[in-house]
Amino acid sequence: MGTILSIVNQKGGVGKTTTAVNLTAALTEQGRRVLLCDFDPQANATSGLGVDKDQVRASTYDLVINGADPRTAVVHTKFGDLLPSSPALSGAGVELVGVGDREHQLRRVLQGLRTDYDYLFVDCPPSLELLTLNALCAADRILIPVQCEYYALEGLRDLMTSLRAVKRGLNPRLDIFGVLLTMFDGRTNLSMQVAEEVRRFFPGKVFSAVIPRNVRLSEAPSHGLPVLAYDRYSRGAECYLALAAEILRKEAV
Repeated sequence: MGTILSIVNQKGGVGKTTTAVNLTAALTEQGRRVLLCDFDPQANATSGLGVDKDQVRASTYDLVINGADPRTAVVHTKFGDLLPSSPALSGAGVELVGVGDREHQLRRVLQGLRTDYDYLFVDCPPSLELLTLNALCAADRILIPVQCEYYALEGLRDLMTSLRAVKRGLNPRLDIFGVLLTMFDGRTNLSMQVAEEVRRFFPGKVFSAVIPRNVRLSEAPSHGLPVLAYDRYSRGAECYLALAAEILRKEAV
């Protein structure tokens, strides 16, 4: 039975999609069966795995709104399997308002795929609206990327409030799997201070692996590749491989 991990932070630009794509590729390389569910209407995770969002048979919109069969929507790539997104998903939040059990539509989709995978990652939109609520209700645990920049913790209290509310009323098994420091620059006092503050805010939950600011990480999506395929020997690739190894060790305990 695969573990469903939603990658969530309502702030944009913190590395959610970068983490979703590269963690999928790194764990696939380690021989794990991995599915990445792109639940962001921007569909950047879809293009990040080299898939054209305009050419897919069915998207996550079709799965949650039209009841399409998830197995027919899965796109197989050499970096891992994908449930692709499309811009149509941007309207799903409104369409779901009138649907019964609207918070659990993504859970319904992913439950039928759990036995096929070791890990099922959900790349969430940068908000705390109904799509993200679906991702929280579907997940066993969440992974929170936090950028090492000013105001890094701004909004995280809102996320924790939402997490507690979901756990209390909709998904009692939900927990934090880990917090990932991203865009780290060891040359600056600010990055060091933010990292210390995040570790204090999430005691025992912050991964040892830290994702640096890295040009290759920024360039890889424009080529439709994870950084491991774009430049395997870059610092960004090394750090995501280290994160994957840390997750495997954590799961083995």
